Amino acid sequence: MTASSTSGAAKPASTRAKPANKAESAADWVDGRLGLYTLARANLRKIFPDHWSFMLGEICLYTFIIIILTGVYLTLFFTPSMGETVYHGSYAPLQGIRMSEAYASTLDISFEVRGGLLIRQIHHWAALVFVAAMLVHMMRVFFTGAFRKPREVNWLFGFLLLFLGMFDGFMGYSLPDDLLSGTGIRFMEGAVLAVPLVGTYLQMFLFGGEFPGTDIVPRFFTIHVLLIPGVMLGLLVAHLILVFYHKHTQWAGPGKTEKNVVGMPLMPVYMAKAGGFFFLVFGIIAMVSAIATINPIWAYGPYRPDQVSTDAQPDWYMGFSEGLIRIMPGWEIGLWGHTLNLGVFVPLMIFPLVLVAIAVYPFIESWVTGDKREHHILDRPRNAPVRTGLGAAWISLYLVLLIGGGNDLFATHLHLSINDITYFVRVGFFVVPVITFFVTKRWCLGLQRRDKDKVLHGRETGVIKRLPHGEFVEIHAQLPAGKLHTYTAHEQPQPLELPDEVDENGVKRKVGVIAKTRAKLSQGFYGEGNQIPKPTAEEHHEITSGHGHH
Repeated sequence: MTASSTSGAAKPASTRAKPANKAESAADWVDGRLGLYTLARANLRKIFPDHWSFMLGEICLYTFIIIILTGVYLTLFFTPSMGETVYHGSYAPLQGIRMSEAYASTLDISFEVRGGLLIRQIHHWAALVFVAAMLVHMMRVFFTGAFRKPREVNWLFGFLLLFLGMFDGFMGYSLPDDLLSGTGIRFMEGAVLAVPLVGTYLQMFLFGGEFPGTDIVPRFFTIHVLLIPGVMLGLLVAHLILVFYHKHTQWAGPGKTEKNVVGMPLMPVYMAKAGGFFFLVFGIIAMVSAIATINPIWAYGPYRPDQVSTDAQPDWYMGFSEGLIRIMPGWEIGLWGHTLNLGVFVPLMIFPLVLVAIAVYPFIESWVTGDKREHHILDRPRNAPVRTGLGAAWISLYLVLLIGGGNDLFATHLHLSINDITYFVRVGFFVVPVITFFVTKRWCLGLQRRDKDKVLHGRETGVIKRLPHGEFVEIHAQLPAGKLHTYTAHEQPQPLELPDEVDENGVKRKVGVIAKTRAKLSQGFYGEGNQIPKPTAEEHHEITSGHGHH
């Protein structure tokens, strides 16, 4: 007798094997509620391309982890208070000196907490490396065009991580309340006071009263260890999620297209390499921290408002902001009985404008070029001369302002006039980026011509051959297929063209200023003289067939 199929029929027994042990049983329990197996199957075999430049982003991630780990340790012993105390610790030169509890606790971390000084050094060095790695990583993304659709939002996340990292670093080295960090806070107070109308109110709100107040260190502590790291952690997670979602960019090569990724799987190959690289980064930072002293607060002494530390300089990533202040003439204007300090206010406005220009560049380039397609293949910087020139110009501007920010050190160490250095930086602010742009652009065009010559004529072998009629020529070897593909895979977009002055009915078109500006900028990107035409298949066949090829 056969059983009929009814709603109350018993379900067939599962063919899945029973858990082998309690650990597997626990894993099954977790998977039934979180779906980890499905998530792992979908992502652990995800393919990542293999190229050394992609490790720059990993350095950013690893140094951020190091900063968090060492920061938690330091938080256990640091006292974020500006209350005064008399030092009676183990550092003899400061015995009996009045100082803040923040400074005293930092001395205790350095000289009395086991491993405290090394952890402080690792924390500070990792912060410097983090910002440096973020900057270089963004430069790699910029010069290769990895910010293009669909990664514009991820570029903004990366920019915000760099921006927040810079200001969190500033607040971090301000916490010990030593003479150097106090000078930096005094510099910030002057910038805040230069804001028209509300500067005084902002200063009183920030410091809790007249400078230096009693609240700045506790407030900086909360922002430094809680607010900014929390936002950065969220941005970092979102950044990595988008990297997984959009798939990784890759360099042009045989078999690589806009629709695939050629590389190694995340597990086990990539994770094994990444784990080893993390410990390598951690080890190098720890070695540098054990050898090279950074921020020796005991040598500066506690902060006093009536003193200024000699050779007071910010960390390198804030040097260009100080350079803007130092090179600006001390102009002041009076309006309605109030003084406007242009010598501080103008640099204060230029600083965020430069940062905003970096943040919105992907949208500007997309609008200028009219390129709305998705891009997963990276550009070689030489194949985008205008973009590469703009990036090099920005770097040159940064270096010029860095010289301005350290004009006193350059003057004393190189035995130069500080006034001459200041005037050089003022002129260089306008001249050096322009020169750098055109020189870089010409270099890129020259490299494009060299690539074209290699494709058409092959590489030089160094072998000299004498022809029957007596002429000596060098033998050229044909490039391998992979190199030929790399040298010719890039696109060469055409500039946007304005519509005809009259339409098909003979009516004059109205072309706005914005459309004309966009067309001019597009000509500047892709017009004549801004890219070298790629060799065509016909040119390659004609030369390699024997006619004119050695």
